[in-house]
Formats: sequence, C-alpha cells, structure tokens
Amino acid sequence: MTDNTTDPRDAHREEGFPGQEQAQPGTNDRTDPTPDHGEDSYQGHGRLEGRRALITGGDSGIGRAAAIAFAREGADVAIVHLPEEQADADETVRLIREAGREGLSLAGDVRDEGFATDIVAQTRSAFGGLDVLVLNAGYQHDIEDFASLDTERMRRVFQTNLEGMVFTARAAFPDLGAGASIIVTASVQAYNPSPGLIDYAMTKAAQVAFVQALAEEAGPRGIRVNAVAPGPIWTPLIPATGWDEEKLAEFGQDTPIGRAGQPAELAGAYVYLASDESSYTSGAVLPVAGGKHL
Repeated sequence: MTDNTTDPRDAHREEGFPGQEQAQPGTNDRTDPTPDHGEDSYQGHGRLEGRRALITGGDSGIGRAAAIAFAREGADVAIVHLPEEQADADETVRLIREAGREGLSLAGDVRDEGFATDIVAQTRSAFGGLDVLVLNAGYQHDIEDFASLDTERMRRVFQTNLEGMVFTARAAFPDLGAGASIIVTASVQAYNPSPGLIDYAMTKAAQVAFVQALAEEAGPRGIRVNAVAPGPIWTPLIPATGWDEEKLAEFGQDTPIGRAGQPAELAGAYVYLASDESSYTSGAVLPVAGGKHL
C-alpha cells in the first residue's frame, strides 16, 4: 500500500457498536458514535453544477451524506424528513448552504400521499425545476419471529418504503427532462433477506423491481433510474431498529471488509448515479456493502 491509498478495513471504526436504544425515528444526536456523513471529508468537483435535487429521508444517515455531496458538487438540495427530525434537518440544510447552494427543508410523512406528492411541486417552485430525485426514506424494525410480526408496524414499513416512494416518483416523473436521474435506496436485504427484517426485505426486493421496470419506460425519454444497495451502514436507523446489545456489537462484522460502513462511504455512489458520468447506466443496482454480494 502506498501513501496515497487507504486500507478499507480500517478506514472507519473497525469494531462493533455499543448497546443503545432509540425510539423511531432515530436522531443523530442520540446515535453513539456519531455517524460520519462526510462533513469533514467530502470534496466536490463540480459534477452536479446547477442541478436541482430532492432527497427523501435527507436529514441524517445516507440521505444527509448524499445531500452534503450533492451540494459540494454544485447542486441545490431539498430534503424531506419527519417533523421530529427537524433538528437534524436544520443541520443538513446548514451544511448545504455552507457549500454555497440553496437548501430546503420539507417536514412531513411520505406515507401521506398529499405530502409525498406536494414536495415535488415545492422543490420545483423553490429551485425552478428538478433534475435528481433520491427516494431514500425508509423504515425498519426488528422482528423476533414471523408469528410475532405486528400488522401496524408491517404496514408502516410497506407504506414508507413503497407507497411513499411511488407517490413521490409518480408526481415527479411526467415533468422530468432528458438527463434527469432517479435513484432509489434499496438494500442487500433485497437479495439476502434476514428473517428478523422480513417485511423490510420484501419492500427492498419490490424496490429493485420498481427500478428495473421504470428504467424501461424512462429510457426512451433520456431519464435514468437506478438503485444503491447499502449493506450494514451506521445510521440513526440502526439503534432505532430494536436490536439488543449483542446484535449492535456484531453489526457489520460479517462483511468481507470486516466492519460496518459509514454514510460518507455511500456519497460517491449517489453522485455517480446523479451525474453525467453514469450516462449509460440505468436499471442498475449498485452495491455498497463491504464486499457482501447481491
């Protein structure tokens, strides 16, 4: 290894994480250790100069990392978040504006069809258009066994991960122009589902089908549709999932690289799929999973 390369095994925290618990939705200030969203490390190169982006679930975790990267690459960014996540959203908007771009915070629940639709119009009104749509909002919870799967919590998973995604994409799609990009945050769970996340894994598999089907329709209009499939990434969603101390201590240790990932390590994937560098990439699922395969 030369001085210009990084060993991925120790690029971030190598060990597991301490026992902790949060109510949904998780927040950044209660997550120990604080996730790395690229606040101090991501450097832009103008790859998204002048573009307008909307990111659901953009207040923390993967969504914040994408928002920071997009802004530093030259894009104006609107982020969608739950009202309870306003403090995290305010910090993300601050980071967007610190990069010299316009930032917009939209508080609400994408399970609400009216809200999930209206955020598209609000973004277009604020920025004069929409070029990049990142459908990242997600919900998961631990299930002890299949027989104990709670109907209302299952519905929340389906409504957040699928209905909210469709509502927003459907609202945006008719007016997207050639060169626009839709990016869905799927998961390795779509391909290697865990029993304790069965309903979540089902939604992630459905998201892959959504991406592949919509890419077929969007291609003739010059619109690309892709997904990023994260592996175990340390975000506020993890301590809010309901896992015990042992599970958190082992989180991410089973990857070939040997550790969990940080949100900052996904930023480049979203920038690539949003930029002209991926002009011939559509209907693809890009894994960022520490070596776990799809």
